[in-house]
Amino acid sequence: QLVESGGGLVQAGGSLRLSCAASGRTFSNYAMGWFRQAPGKEREFVAAISRSGGTTYYADSVKGRFTSSRDNAKNTVYLQMNSLKLEDTAVYYCAAAYKPWAWVGATDGDYNYWGQGTQVTVSS
Repeated sequence: QLVESGGGLVQAGGSLRLSCAASGRTFSNYAMGWFRQAPGKEREFVAAISRSGGTTYYADSVKGRFTSSRDNAKNTVYLQMNSLKLEDTAVYYCAAAYKPWAWVGATDGDYNYWGQGTQVTVSS
């Protein structure tokens, strides 16, 4: 089970940190990803982090503004979002992929489990 938290309403230029807590499986066996879906749009890749946390991968739209990290001891992955823009408004989902140690990926079909999502709204 994956449970996201930390979403909310923030002004443009502000910051939020999303968390995704995992349970039920060995967390370190899974690479983790973040995706988002804005109203009327398809779900898109945001960020991914390998099982060790040593490799990360970001969509061009968030590179330099968002940072993903994980704490395997706490079974939690994070998405630090800075310099938020209006176009970052979306429901954010975390996902888990049962993959090799250094794997990261941007294709949602590679992920086995998904959270329920948390709303992030950026206002002007």
